Amino acid sequence: MSCRNASHAGSWYTENGSELSRQLDLWLSKADLTHGPARAIIAPHAGYSYCGACAAFAYRQVSPVVVKRIFILGPSHHVRLGGCALSSLDKYQTPLYDLIIDKQIYAELEATRQFEWMDVQTDEDEHSIEMHLPYIAKVMEEYKTGFTIIPILVGSLTPEKEAKYGAILAPYLADPQNLVVVSSDFCHWGSRFRYTWRDPALGHIHQSIEWLDRQGMDIIEKMDPRAFTEYLNKYSNTICGRHPIGVLLQAVAKLRGSSGCPKPSLRFLKYAQSSQCTSPQDSSVSYASASLVFE
Repeated sequence: MSCRNASHAGSWYTENGSELSRQLDLWLSKADLTHGPARAIIAPHAGYSYCGACAAFAYRQVSPVVVKRIFILGPSHHVRLGGCALSSLDKYQTPLYDLIIDKQIYAELEATRQFEWMDVQTDEDEHSIEMHLPYIAKVMEEYKTGFTIIPILVGSLTPEKEAKYGAILAPYLADPQNLVVVSSDFCHWGSRFRYTWRDPALGHIHQSIEWLDRQGMDIIEKMDPRAFTEYLNKYSNTICGRHPIGVLLQAVAKLRGSSGCPKPSLRFLKYAQSSQCTSPQDSSVSYASASLVFE
């Protein structure tokens, strides 16, 4: 079976399996189960020293006894992509154990003729999906032979394309045996990110950033895809997973429009920043973790 190497192990997170397992256990132990069982989560994809503790709040909401298939929607950082792409490999390596790609679901997605295939180089260069794999392996470790993954690389989608992919994925989101993982950091602030929006009336720069992020988080919690697009157009907040988030919101909207749909509830559980910016020379990246349940 062809395998994607854990290309960011040893740099973005430890390549030592036992050490990694201990780290993940520690972070998960400090997060409470408050909004589960999750049908979808939003969690960051930075190096674990920055965002590992924050991501735990999303993964703590996952019920491994229920989940059989895990969809991972990660934004494309390195290649231009007008739609979404699937992996050409059979499994993904982690320092804990390998995760098997669900070829049946891939065949169903391919049959829609809306998905491209990424080459191995693109697959291994991208970190937005990989950074979720150790957490998935950890929370699912007691059921490691009983689940599959469906990695999907998400390109720069128009709102219309977000709606189209949301409609394709909505039936999968409706299935309690599926979990959707949305990979996203929040504001990338500083001259190195070419984004320095601030409102002095809100206090220090880091307070301005948090206000901006929480405006977006509030809209996401309302599960209003149009309002989220309007927010991004207004502030240009550098939320790198905005398109995967948009696809999730559109999938929820599609389900809400169908009869007999349980009530969806999306809640953010943790927010953090890599550092607190106080001067224009500073920079930071924000992280937020959320869980979607159907009540």
